[in-house]
Amino acid sequence: MNWKIILQLSLFGLVMAIATVYVIPSNIEPLCWLVIFVLCAYLIAKNCKEKFFLNGFLVSLVNAVWITSAHILLLDTYIARHAQEATMMTKMPVSFSPKLMMLMTGPVIGVVSGLILGLFAFIASKIVKKKQ
Repeated sequence: MNWKIILQLSLFGLVMAIATVYVIPSNIEPLCWLVIFVLCAYLIAKNCKEKFFLNGFLVSLVNAVWITSAHILLLDTYIARHAQEATMMTKMPVSFSPKLMMLMTGPVIGVVSGLILGLFAFIASKIVKKKQ
């Protein structure tokens, strides 16, 4: 594993964590993530020698920590700017606090996105010419 690149690439997650609270609406967010995943996959393939899938997976897990933390800490602002997500939280069959809901779903989203980024990184490793 290349912890240096994992932590560096996870800074995209930190930027997105704050940007999704203040700037990026939820309908644009998936497109932003697609661009970030493609860029991260390329950089992992270019700079790592092995374990491409694992490096991509771990980037997304660290991203999930950044995003979950920011959304919990900035919950009031997040909810005020994301009415659709706020409505979904109130319609859940089990009544959890929004912070607890985010704390429970954050790691699940991190694992799912990790599987996707890991796959992207693995595929990119078969295409991208390695750093000499």
